[in-house]
Amino acid sequence: MDLLRHLRLFVTVAEELHFSRAADRLGMAQPPLSQAVRRLERELGAELFDRSHRRVRLTAAGSLLWDEARELLAREDRLRMLARRAADGGLGTLRAGVPPDTAAAVLTALLAACAGRTPGLCVDLREATTGEQVRLLASGGLDVGLLHRPADTTGLLLGPEVLVDLGVVLPRTSPLAGRPEVALGELTGHDLVLFPRDHAPDRYDQVLDVCRAAGFVPGRVRHAANSEFLLALVTAGHGVAFDQGPVARKEPRVAWRALAGRPLAQRLSGAWPAGRTAHPAARTFAEIAAEVLADHRAGPRHDAGGDGPGTAPPRPWSVVYG
Repeated sequence: MDLLRHLRLFVTVAEELHFSRAADRLGMAQPPLSQAVRRLERELGAELFDRSHRRVRLTAAGSLLWDEARELLAREDRLRMLARRAADGGLGTLRAGVPPDTAAAVLTALLAACAGRTPGLCVDLREATTGEQVRLLASGGLDVGLLHRPADTTGLLLGPEVLVDLGVVLPRTSPLAGRPEVALGELTGHDLVLFPRDHAPDRYDQVLDVCRAAGFVPGRVRHAANSEFLLALVTAGHGVAFDQGPVARKEPRVAWRALAGRPLAQRLSGAWPAGRTAHPAARTFAEIAAEVLADHRAGPRHDAGGDGPGTAPPRPWSVVYG
């Protein structure tokens, strides 16, 4: 016997105390309704309605069952609602990877946007490089990641891509710091400070390929996993670096300059495993991340120290929906 169905029928009769009106509400004939109630009574071993008078009345057992049944059915409705929300990605925990160089303001805005869009979902942000995220997405250690591209995205679905042009971070004493913009080929003779290759191998190789094609072959590639070390190396004259601009603002002894022709850009997009096992909120997170990144476009000043040549307007981020 479908107990929940029979309880729903019972509750309707108990509310109407009239089998004919209850049948009309339920959109069914009265005889099958009466038979269903009788079957429920046999199942429970107790009469639920007193039919000895012209009016149908609840027995003591019926009154008790009415209270319990309404509570049980309300909980069933809530359970179904929660299951639907979970299936749509509105509940549970989403394990999301973000690059280590993600700004605090972006992370704060990302969490706030996720809370506003999916208030029942707990977003567990985990700092991981693109290489680490790709491995964790493949092994099930992450539900969604925010990847620097290009990257090996085999077996992954991708959300909207966000792009921002990169400029060059120079020692303020460099003659090139007096230029409004710098061509990549003019950096010849400098070392390059770059993130470690295992952080994002495909992006690392692409940066060097673009530099070589433009005539900039670094004398040496030095590696910096965090922005503070990168700035220290540039300040000490151990190379130049590529950045959106905000990193250069932290250090008055360096200057940020746009690159002529905009040959280098940072590309980011959300990624999650393809297939039925994908978290239902992964796509939503990727779309929210793209919106937040676009809203927090870099917009670097032309000179980080504020005493250089005129300020160039920032190039806006663009979001590309595939």
